[in-house]
Amino acid sequence: MAFYKWTDLEGDLITPKYSTAFGPSVRGEEMEVGLLTYPPNTEAKMHAHPNEQFMVVLKGRGKWTVGDEVKILGPGEVVYNPANVPHGIEVLDEELQVINVKSVVTGWSVKDAKWENEPEK
Repeated sequence: MAFYKWTDLEGDLITPKYSTAFGPSVRGEEMEVGLLTYPPNTEAKMHAHPNEQFMVVLKGRGKWTVGDEVKILGPGEVVYNPANVPHGIEVLDEELQVINVKSVVTGWSVKDAKWENEPEK
């Protein structure tokens, strides 16, 4: 399928292990894109994954940490999370909505935040 409408797609928690982000996403062979919403005053705990990731802020504000860098971002700003670099978000006092783009890494489960053949902890 080549065309999608966000409101026609079913939303889900993206990675419940460390994030409150909820929304629909579309996955291709090498990229995944999602329209994610974070409730106010929540977070995505510090974590790392083998995927490269860009997040484009559409509304709200968040305090991002990427490695040793920390910055508050708002609408129209973009953050790049390199693969395997610890990062997290502290959502400030209003709902945060982002376009999330991740590379697809074969064998890595974004939902479960682990390698697909890795046993449960």
